[in-house]
Amino acid sequence: MFGNLFEEDYSSVSNSQYGKGKKLKTKGLEPPAPREFTNLSGIRNQGGTCYLNSLLQTLHFTPEFREALFSLGPEELGSLEDKDKPNAKVRIIPLQLQRLFAQLLLLDQEAASTIDLTDSFGWTSDEEMRQHDVQELNRILFSALETSLVGTSGHDLINRLYHGTIVNQIVCKECKNISEKQEDFLDLTVAVKNVSGLEDALWNMYVEEEVFDCDNLYHCGTCDRLVKATKSAKLRKLPPFLTISLLRFNFDFVKCERYKETSCYTFPLRINLKPFCEQSELDDMEYMYDLFSVIIHKGGCYGGHYHVYIKDVDHLGNWQCQEEISDSDVNLEALQNDDETDDPLMILKAILLQEEANQIPVDQLGQKLLKKTGISWNKKYRKQYGALRKFLQLHPQIFLLSTDESTVSLLRNHFTQAPSDLQRSREQILHALASEPPGLSDNTSCPHWFDINDSKVQPIREKAITQQFQGKESAYMLFYRKAKLQRPSEARANPRYRVPCHLLKEMDAANIQLQMRRAECDSANNNFELHLHLGPHYRFFNGALHPAISQTESVWDLTFDKRKTLGDLRQSIFQLLEFWEGDMVLSVAKRVPAGLHVYHTLDGDELTLCEADIADGEDIFVWNGVEVGGVQIQTGSDCEPLLLHILHLEMSGEGSKCEQLVESPHVFPANAEVGSVFTALAIPVGVILTNSVESAEGECWTTIPKEDMKKTFREQGLRNGSLILVQDSDTDDNSLLPRQGRWTSSVDELNWLQVKNFCQLESEEEQVQIAVTTHTVVFDIRIKAIKELKLMKELAENSCLRPIDRNGKLLCPVPDACTLEEAEVKMGSSLGLCLGKAPTSSQLFLFFALGTDIHPGAEMEIIVEETLSVKDCLKIMLEKSGQQGEMWHLRKMDWCYEAGEPLCEEDATLKELMICSGDTLLLTEGKLPPPGFLKVPIWWYQPARLSGHCESWDHSNCASSQDSSWGATPTQGAPVPEPADVSLLYLGDVKISEEATLVELKSKAMALPSVSKLAVQSTALLRVWTVENKRPSRLLRTGWRQLKEYRLGRRAELCLELLQKEEDLGPRDVLLRTQLHIPGERAYTLPMDLVWDTTRGWTAGSLRQRVADFYSLPVEKIEIAKYFPEKFEWLPISSWNQQVAKRKKKKNQDTLQGGPYYLKDGDTIGIKNLLFDDDDDFSTIRDDIGKENQKQLALEKKKSREVLRAQSSDVFSNAEMVTRPRGPEASLSIHVASFR
Repeated sequence: MFGNLFEEDYSSVSNSQYGKGKKLKTKGLEPPAPREFTNLSGIRNQGGTCYLNSLLQTLHFTPEFREALFSLGPEELGSLEDKDKPNAKVRIIPLQLQRLFAQLLLLDQEAASTIDLTDSFGWTSDEEMRQHDVQELNRILFSALETSLVGTSGHDLINRLYHGTIVNQIVCKECKNISEKQEDFLDLTVAVKNVSGLEDALWNMYVEEEVFDCDNLYHCGTCDRLVKATKSAKLRKLPPFLTISLLRFNFDFVKCERYKETSCYTFPLRINLKPFCEQSELDDMEYMYDLFSVIIHKGGCYGGHYHVYIKDVDHLGNWQCQEEISDSDVNLEALQNDDETDDPLMILKAILLQEEANQIPVDQLGQKLLKKTGISWNKKYRKQYGALRKFLQLHPQIFLLSTDESTVSLLRNHFTQAPSDLQRSREQILHALASEPPGLSDNTSCPHWFDINDSKVQPIREKAITQQFQGKESAYMLFYRKAKLQRPSEARANPRYRVPCHLLKEMDAANIQLQMRRAECDSANNNFELHLHLGPHYRFFNGALHPAISQTESVWDLTFDKRKTLGDLRQSIFQLLEFWEGDMVLSVAKRVPAGLHVYHTLDGDELTLCEADIADGEDIFVWNGVEVGGVQIQTGSDCEPLLLHILHLEMSGEGSKCEQLVESPHVFPANAEVGSVFTALAIPVGVILTNSVESAEGECWTTIPKEDMKKTFREQGLRNGSLILVQDSDTDDNSLLPRQGRWTSSVDELNWLQVKNFCQLESEEEQVQIAVTTHTVVFDIRIKAIKELKLMKELAENSCLRPIDRNGKLLCPVPDACTLEEAEVKMGSSLGLCLGKAPTSSQLFLFFALGTDIHPGAEMEIIVEETLSVKDCLKIMLEKSGQQGEMWHLRKMDWCYEAGEPLCEEDATLKELMICSGDTLLLTEGKLPPPGFLKVPIWWYQPARLSGHCESWDHSNCASSQDSSWGATPTQGAPVPEPADVSLLYLGDVKISEEATLVELKSKAMALPSVSKLAVQSTALLRVWTVENKRPSRLLRTGWRQLKEYRLGRRAELCLELLQKEEDLGPRDVLLRTQLHIPGERAYTLPMDLVWDTTRGWTAGSLRQRVADFYSLPVEKIEIAKYFPEKFEWLPISSWNQQVAKRKKKKNQDTLQGGPYYLKDGDTIGIKNLLFDDDDDFSTIRDDIGKENQKQLALEKKKSREVLRAQSSDVFSNAEMVTRPRGPEASLSIHVASFR
């Protein structure tokens, strides 16, 4: 749906982000984790397959289904090894299901994969990312299995386990004749709306009778006349396993939108179906059913997540009772009435202490809070503390969020409680246990319940099911099994029961392979790569250690188990270095720019490498602990060598009096005095200046006072790479700085940046490469770029560096005081040197543009204070863009480069509205209404039947929407060759409160000067439509409703249509425009309004009957089609006649609300009278012209895009503007080969 929105761009990632000699360990090579304490396996989610996982787990925990599938051998199903052979009859779907069930039973892994199964379905990776309905999948999967098992002993597997029958009866009250019809079912669909629970719904369906009397009589075939009768339905045959689907999703005909029923809907753990059955003389146990699976849906009608509560019938899992409470556990039920529940820190800490590893996904943390305390975060804490994720971010001293902020855990120092906290927790727990009612018995003979949520399996109590009666997370499908079905004793806690031998062997071999891989992985994960630097092969010079011979001979790599001790490491090194004599000291070393430096000695041979804080890739210096090459070595971080760059004057040649400013590297210990620089340069006395990066506005060099010369380099704030200027004391402090001498550097930097000249000044070079490291300050880069581009020195005071994106666009300037790492500038990327200063920490750099149709390069730039109000920001932008007036407002551009919601609070600051540097604001015409008010543009739609009114219309007071057309609507019209388009005419704007009703809106619209000339008699004679894409779209009915109930939004536009008489459309009435085709011509009569009552359903048969009655034609002698004006196409509506079912509940029928018709108010329906016109073509000459115009328009757009792309490539040579088209939505299907 979102194309490449979530794809990452790795085009500018640095190749040097990993240190030399360190190995990058990828988790993709690790074996799957073993099962957790429940000993049950979950199923991995492929992106959007939670609905599939929940259904597969239900089938897996239906032992009779699982064993029936296992009973089909390779002689019937074939073998997966032969699936690619030609003419091989391999039933892949049941084979993959067998294999998946065997893995869930026997393979020691936390979660199984369904990739092979979905491949057998014929699904692509796109299909696996789509969300679908689990009820739909249940029917499609059973159908695919039935097709796959044709011709095998399991051909009746689905019917045998899930098939039942319903009998529908109509009894004549005159002759007592019974008209009977039987229908089959694999699952029952029951209503949720206005029903208290499952038993109530079944009572309405199978106990209550419908009476035909008065105006609704029944035609009895025996009596051959209309008589009184009763209609009822009963369950005739019950299946061993009863599947019940709850109709949670409904459609609101008033709001014209789908919604989810979240009201309370109860269902029992054991249900007696005897009252609902036709035959009731059998033993009661024949009608008893036990609940064993509940598929739960969390979310709304347009998306969400599925998980399942499963009853472990065969006792395959380990169910750990939670009665044992440790000192660190807190019973939140005991805290429910405590004053301390007002402290969210205590509640959240207590929840995390109850979790394994004290870690939980952030999304589940809110659910746990609701389940434990009975109140949600949003209801109790959001107003005071903000969103949950934000609250966790504000307490980093307690909570640790993962890098992607998806999981949260407690920091280590919060794992244990203070003694007073423990004592208080014990008292609260004892009080809770004393007052808690007796729960379920922890009897091992009673099957336990588990919550299986994709890969995660957790034990739950039976009473947790009641929490799924209502809410956004509630039961969606119920699965019952006959209570008399008993499992054999040998199946109890035996996952190998009835599993075929070939699958047992495969799983045993796979487990052995997994153990070997885990052992290898465990060894690899616990091995450290250590770099041994051998002291005898090193020499100390220039302030640090350097290899005396080649790097290969001086450094040895050693792989060592981190669980072993330092004594074991020392012994191993002794064995490697046979030439070693005397004492051996192991010290932690580190590579610094100056060379290798020794920090501290490793003591304590009994410590493991982890306890000694040795990391993977650590550098270990092996020496005698005193000297290297006869030089005594200073160790520790205090004397760490610093590589400084010193600028000083030197003679340019022998005998020459010309001095040149030279940059040379020098190494000093960090604890040395700053004055030692003079000794290193052989200068008796002088002045030292350091480069200041605090501000680019003042002096960039700072003189070190004489009294600070005895301070150390570290105390002075100098670090590796710092720049120092040294000059004689008798020279003016600033005399050396402006000189244009070429600096000579002998330091090889690790990386570089490319700086391009955007200052619009002449330069010998357009771009230069600057050598940098991640710790280089942006100010230094800018100064070097100005020098190497040979630009004027004045630019140092009025220039900035701006990153360039891959499309060539200049982004927000980078602050001078930041390092490249802090500014998140990647090595190898490009920066633009531009005129103007970078914004300070309290300022925002914003892009803004005029209008909502933005083209690349059309944005303007501005720097403002973050405390500036929206109103003042608007004034500044209007002034800079040359616009005048007060009829403007600001909108923020959204992620898809379109105008987003307006900035309504004019007095709010940009900071309060979370406007950040780099954001784009749009100057949009029109003044925003006050909060709680709408400013609605009103248009006029004039049907052709009221043409007499149009003659007196004053077109000077209104604007026509030339591209807006809609069919005219007379009550009766003369035939015309082609229906003429009718334009939408602009009337004006209406400002009105959201609390006002639709009638009040009509009254305000009637007060507009343009409307008053029409002399509209009453608001009841006005029909109101919303306008979308310059066309009337949604009909607004029920005039007493408030405008906010229609959810119009701030961009809504409305149009008015004048009626000849008042109308009162009900919530189930649909208003259609019908046109009768003229025989022998490619034309229609003028449209006529038709009101269709959809109470009996949105079926093609119902619509055909209504159209036939309206035109007084036989229903079998008409053809109808829907017109799509945007495509100039007619889509015929199926001509089959739907027979009215003689039962209370009908099967799901094709609805015209869905694809491909998507029928709604205002749609045009074409009618053909087959008595005079048997041509199948509904199109007109106007349609042919429209299609041809669309083709020409598409070609012109394509050419213009190519021209624009060519122009963009000339401007931005590095731009790669590739857009991926969005694919159409696809229905759920499973592809099965034919085995008949």
